[in-house]
Amino acid sequence: MGENEAVILVVDDDNSHREMLTAVLGNWGYAVKSASDGAQAIEKVRQSPFDLVLMDIRMFNISGIEALVGIKKMNPAIPVVLMTAYASVETAISAMKTGAYDYLTKPLDFDELRLLISRALEHSRLRVENANLKRQFGEPLGGMVGSSEPIRRLKETITIVAPTDATVLIFGESGTGKELVASALHQNSPRREGAFVKINCAAIAENLLEAELFGHEKGAFTGAEKRRVGRFEQANGGSIFLDELGEMSLAMQAKLLRVLQEREINRVGSGEAIKVDVRVIAATNKDLMAMVEAGAFREDLFYRLSVVMLKVPPLRERREDVVVIAQAYLQKFAQAYKKEVKGFTPQAFDKINKCTWRGNVRELINTVERAVVLSRGEYIDHEEIIPATVEFSSAENATDAGKKEEGACLLKDVEKNTIITAMATFHGNKSEVARKLGITRRTLHKKLQEYELA
Repeated sequence: MGENEAVILVVDDDNSHREMLTAVLGNWGYAVKSASDGAQAIEKVRQSPFDLVLMDIRMFNISGIEALVGIKKMNPAIPVVLMTAYASVETAISAMKTGAYDYLTKPLDFDELRLLISRALEHSRLRVENANLKRQFGEPLGGMVGSSEPIRRLKETITIVAPTDATVLIFGESGTGKELVASALHQNSPRREGAFVKINCAAIAENLLEAELFGHEKGAFTGAEKRRVGRFEQANGGSIFLDELGEMSLAMQAKLLRVLQEREINRVGSGEAIKVDVRVIAATNKDLMAMVEAGAFREDLFYRLSVVMLKVPPLRERREDVVVIAQAYLQKFAQAYKKEVKGFTPQAFDKINKCTWRGNVRELINTVERAVVLSRGEYIDHEEIIPATVEFSSAENATDAGKKEEGACLLKDVEKNTIITAMATFHGNKSEVARKLGITRRTLHKKLQEYELA
């Protein structure tokens, strides 16, 4: 990073010293902004990106140490150099423990200051380059596995958006991993120490959703036996993930819009407004713009939510990631279920590659988990790969009728053996067997009757 590219924030309540530093740093080629106290510094960092902060420790309203804590919460990566006229070992230790890059004593040695700023900016540049290299080689981000071009672009966008407080709308087909994206946004943000509260708007009855989101007072409605804190209050200081937002009614959309505008909620049964500091991340598998045109979704809410829009690509658009995802989750499930499974056979990999995976990543992960649970050897073979939607690529389907019939018989044999193994593994517990196989109890009962296993 060259000097002319770096923007430095100078923070000092001594006007003459602040103006002198602004002039000196400007002559060195830096772009310089200034703040007269710690509170102003925190607000400026919230509003604009800075490459380095040079800040006095002793200030009236908020000390440099207190301001350092606030700045690091918003941007942990920014180097902060503190200045003090009261040098002591205790001050230095306190500053470094709080996250300061280094500190200098007043009156400042300008040669030392210039060298320290240059070193801090170089350290920051190397950290950014290292992070970029890790993303380039497909390092998992928030559980997102893969290095295909679509997923790499998504990861890059997440790393840019995550440190901000911008509202994000994630869209994509069911099973693509929208919740993983939301989690990555939270975990890579200054709010990572706060709560990450998730709620599926489609899974809660319309008449209960308001109370679930905003809480309720005792006696607010039948069954409200005590006060309850809602999801927005639980997420205060953190992030809230509103999944399946397209299922929300117009009336509920209006209430959510007010929360986004006013940054406050009202518990059901209370007129008291409660301020909340929450980052909102929403997701949907519906075309909200089409819903807006049809009058089923509020246009003003759509634009409030879509400050940043992230598309999660379906698995068919990132085929090169399929085997990588399967292998990663095989290792995870083998450890979780204490299975001695080492990998897939070549035939299993071939089958995994040919499956269409209409249910996207979720279907692939469920299939791998099922295979690991039912595995009896060190390697999973193709017969143990049974997707919930058993479909194959056009090449696989280009067979004659006799082969199709033979394949159907083979599939039934595999299905029957899988159910027999599952029933034995879970000691006849039909609920557990159905859950692990990804089917309902009713479907399992039909299969047991069909194969005369009931």
